[in-house]
Parts: sequence; structure tokens; C-alpha cells
Amino acid sequence: MKAKEFEQKVAAFASDQAMFSPDDKVLVALSGGADSVALLRFLLSQRVRCVAAHCNFHLRGEESNRDERFVGRLCEQLGVPLRIRHFDVGTFRHDNGMSDEMACRALRYRWFSELLETDNCSVVAVAHHRDDNVETFFLNALRGTGLAGLAGMRAVHEKVVRPLLCATRGEVLEYLHELGQEYVTDSTNRENHFLRNRLRNVVLPVLESEFPDAFERLTDTMDRVADGRALYEELVNHMEREARVKTSQGVIRYSLAVLRQMKNCGTLLFELLREYGFNREQCEAVFGASVGSVFLSSTKALFVGREYIEIQDKDVEQEGEIFVDFGAGFPRPWLQVERPEVPFSPSLVDGHATIALSAGVKACKRVVLRRWRRGDRLSPYGMRGSKLVSDLFVDAKLSAADKKAVWLLEADGLVLWVIGLRASRHYAVAPGSTGYVLLRYCRSSR
Repeated sequence: MKAKEFEQKVAAFASDQAMFSPDDKVLVALSGGADSVALLRFLLSQRVRCVAAHCNFHLRGEESNRDERFVGRLCEQLGVPLRIRHFDVGTFRHDNGMSDEMACRALRYRWFSELLETDNCSVVAVAHHRDDNVETFFLNALRGTGLAGLAGMRAVHEKVVRPLLCATRGEVLEYLHELGQEYVTDSTNRENHFLRNRLRNVVLPVLESEFPDAFERLTDTMDRVADGRALYEELVNHMEREARVKTSQGVIRYSLAVLRQMKNCGTLLFELLREYGFNREQCEAVFGASVGSVFLSSTKALFVGREYIEIQDKDVEQEGEIFVDFGAGFPRPWLQVERPEVPFSPSLVDGHATIALSAGVKACKRVVLRRWRRGDRLSPYGMRGSKLVSDLFVDAKLSAADKKAVWLLEADGLVLWVIGLRASRHYAVAPGSTGYVLLRYCRSSR
């Protein structure tokens, strides 16, 4: 393929995918290897304004510095502005628990995002070609993947564009040969202890020799999977709108009845909640879980109710206890403590948002605020015996998220108050008594 034919092919692909307009400035990820050099030369042939960005990860010793020097000379010859950033991959990898590959990718794209702003570029162009996409297909399949992985890399994804995705590795090398353009080679590409390199150097050459049109057929397959994925995403978005009910105070609710209309309701829920960190196993387990069950991701809590599931921020105090000193006051602004000087009158309390405790409570050794736990019981004021706190929730028609948000006041193992709902008969105050403690729940302060 002649250089002009290559440029026409790639230009048609970029235009069809609406990658950039003639007035756009493009940030080019330039490693110095054949693919990125071909990408830069192609963009310049189309009179696209370019800014090059080179990452030096210092993972290959002098070879990394050689690459930096090469791209410096190349950009000077071509009149292209060049940005260079040096990275400490080892520290970043250690701090974030990543492999070298994942750490480099995270650092690279984080920097690219900054450059898009500072250099006023519309998109960042990266040099993946068709053969890279086939490798990615097999890597994803071997590791286990869904439609997204089998669809391969997208030609356009947010601010990232891949103009060479329509071209083969052979066409890229032929293009550079036609131009008489030099490039550098990464020596680690020949080391087969990397999975991608084993695919590239060992497995795929055998596949292509046995099935000469394999890469073309696989590319067609990925295109069809991408079309199916687009339809799948439309369905997920439609079901999200159907299942989602009113939200309040950061709580997201989905109707269980609507979700269960789908045969693969666990998969649907996973697609709705994956951005919150819930995994597929958790989402499938939701539909067999009992009312009141809780599932946790790194940042969110999911509560299973009778009619809805509810997702909200995970409370860092959820499993903890807050110790209370009546003399110092309560450690939360939504709960106020008063020590009235007037004799007690029942008109001062309502038993729900305002309660009174006799002076004897001050002698308790351990007074805490804590969250409700399954099996908690209260001895309600004005009643004999005790009652499950969960039954109080049923009487009050609380949602799963509302239940989880309830605090209890406990003294020496006795639940004295389900805050906002009901007080205990323990430490009740007789009319006319003095020295009592008045507690007031301020809902608006939470």
C-alpha cells in the first residue's frame, strides 16, 4: 500500500468515526515506536494541528532515555510542540497496588487529561491498530470478559481517538518505509514472559498462518459485538429509567418488581450498580436475600427492602459505637441534652423526638449511641414486656435505608431509646422529679 493510499484509508475511517474536525488541535501520544510515529506523520499529512506528549517511565534504563531523545529530535524536525513527563512508576504502583502496566496506563491518561486542558486540545490520539485490537480481544477472552471486552477497543471513547484502528501492523510499517521515516523499537516486545507478547509473538502468527483471513474475520466479529453492545446498553438505560423511583437525600431506589421482570435480573442490576463498586455475585445474590439484608461496596451500602432496593453512601460509623458522657453533652449536633431546673412534667416530652431520663442514668458505666442491629429489643414506655425494634420499624413503615439510618441510645446493655420513634420505660421520670435529663432529637440538624 502506497503512502497516499494509507493516508486516504485512515482519513476516511477518522471521518466516518467523527474523530476530530479540521479546526481541532490534537494531542498525540508519542512513544517513538512505529505506531505512534506513523500516527503523528498521518495527522500532519492531513494538516491537523498537533501537540506531542511523551512519557518517560524509566522502566528500560538507557533505552527509555534513548526514546526521549528520539522523539525530541523528531518533533524538532517536524515543527511539533512536545511535552515530556518523567514518572516514578514504582512508587505509584506500590501506593495503589497495581501492576507496572496498569500503573503506567493510569499515570499516562491522568497526564493526558491535564494536557488536554493546558494545551487546549480537543482529543488525545493514541496509535492502536487492528492487530492490537485482535490481541486485546484474545486477552480479554482469556481473562474472562463480557460484551465490552469482546467488542475490543473503541475507535472513539470520550476524549480518546484511535485513527489507526482500521490499519494493520504491516500497513503501518509499509507506510513508514514509504516515507523513509525512522522509529525506535522497544526491546521488551521480544520478551515472551508477558502474556500480550506471547500472544503477539507465538500464538497469533500461528493462527494467521493457518487461517490467513483470521484477523479480518475477528475484526468483523468485534464490530458485530460492538453493535450488540450498543443495543444492550440501550436496554439497560431503558430499564434504569423504568426501575428507578424517587430519590431523596442521596438515596437511590430501584423497584424490585420491575427488575424481576427481566430473566437475567442479576446481570441487569450489575450493569446499574457496577459504577458504585458492587460485583456481579453481590447483584445476583440480592434477589435471593431476605428483607433487611445489606451488601457493601468500598463506598456504598445496598439495603434490601420488601419493594425496593436502596443504595446510599456507606456510613463510616455504621459498625461503630459513639460513647456518651451526659456531663459533657452529646457528640452529635442532631441530639441535644438539657438539664432543666423545673420539676418534670409529662408535657415536656412526646416519647418520640423528645424524651426524659431519670437522674439514675448518670450512674451507668457505659452509655453509647449505635446503629440498630437485628435482634435488638426495647421495653416501650407504657407497655409490659419488650418488643423487637424491627417490629417498631414495621409499624412506622420505614424503608430499608431509613432503618439502617436509625440510631439507638443504649445504657449498660439496655436500649433506652429508638431515636425518633419510641422511648423505653427504663429510667422513666416521675412527675415532679428534679435532676432528670431531657434529650431532644433535631431531625433538621442531621
